[in-house]
Amino acid sequence: MVRIENVADGSLGAELGLTTGTELVSVNGRALDDFLDWEFLTAEDHFVLLARLPSGEAIEYDVERPEELPMGVELEPPRIRRCGNRCDFCFVDGLPEGLRENLYIRDDDYRLSFRYGNFATLTNLKQKDVDRILEYRLSPLYVSVHATDPVIRRRYLRNPRAPAIIPQLAHFAAGGIRFHTQIVLSPGVNDGDVLVRSLEDLYALGAAVLTVSVVPVGLTEFSKHHLVREPRRDECRAAIEVADRYAARALAERGVRWVSGSDELYLVAEMELPAAETYGDFEQVENGVGSVRHLQQRIAAYHDDLPDLHGRSIGVLTGTAMGRLMAPVLEDLARATGARFDVVVLENDLFGRSVTTAALLPGRTFRSALADRHDLDLALLPAEAVNDRGLLIDDMTAAELIAGAPCDVRFSYDFGDALLEGVPG
Repeated sequence: MVRIENVADGSLGAELGLTTGTELVSVNGRALDDFLDWEFLTAEDHFVLLARLPSGEAIEYDVERPEELPMGVELEPPRIRRCGNRCDFCFVDGLPEGLRENLYIRDDDYRLSFRYGNFATLTNLKQKDVDRILEYRLSPLYVSVHATDPVIRRRYLRNPRAPAIIPQLAHFAAGGIRFHTQIVLSPGVNDGDVLVRSLEDLYALGAAVLTVSVVPVGLTEFSKHHLVREPRRDECRAAIEVADRYAARALAERGVRWVSGSDELYLVAEMELPAAETYGDFEQVENGVGSVRHLQQRIAAYHDDLPDLHGRSIGVLTGTAMGRLMAPVLEDLARATGARFDVVVLENDLFGRSVTTAALLPGRTFRSALADRHDLDLALLPAEAVNDRGLLIDDMTAAELIAGAPCDVRFSYDFGDALLEGVPG
């Protein structure tokens, strides 16, 4: 059973009389467990829906669904599948106390992998989950592989019951499921020969494995530093060399590079980022793979539409990772607009300086950096730092941050979304 959170005006759900709080019990006699059942089972032109209204009245609807009319039903969020692993580098273990409660949820949910591209280990699947993935063709899935050697993977995940990943992926692949995969690199655990074996095993699965990313493990000052450490420059370089060998092989044999290191891997290795064409369609850009090149491509797409901003002073606030890569991006924008761009590189005073991504910068860090910047006409902040409720990681609201700043503040994904409307001054 699932429950309705909202019904859109003018939708089929509204026409049926479905309201907030209505329980959706079954479709065609099949019980509804979550949003996947609802979406897949109501995709037909005709179905029978059993619902229970907030009053307690049970009603059976014989639904004829016109193709052009959406159901318009928004469900309450599902209960998240919890993670049964205890990875040494776990993000939750690296959180300080006092943050909002939902940040401490260890999620490992194949449904969110399919819907949002969240990475899942697939270690907590029951047989009914396997059957649903195959029945609903939940593809592609985003899978945290880390190592294909079963013994090493179990040790890496701190989960002695983790199934062997290659047979698991092969079973899904036989049913038409495809994967984007990641290997989070922990030195002395899954690099070197272990990394070679992992890439070899994944490559042997053929077209089912769409991409592989190699990402250096990231830690906060609260992480288990006695058990895990971040890779050094030479270790990242060695991993890039291995990845490049398999990328060259895949390019020659399959026409795609297949495996890529994240931008952070190249930063730690102190190596130049690959060209944009290396990343194909940027399938793992949300995982930090090709982020800079993708940003440059987006800027180039609206380059000719940018307004004349001569005389304007614009601050770009970001983390230490992107800060090291921002110069060529902003040079292009300065030439196109005539504005002066000032990169403000921020260290994370919540998680520690080793956390370099802009998305995890707290509101207090932005507020402190902007406090005396009366010289700026506009400050651009990373939109990824704000969730869909308008909260930053430390629960400061975007509205509070904007209200307390001495200049105009906008959250931006790619600069164009903020600059196309002009700049005050």
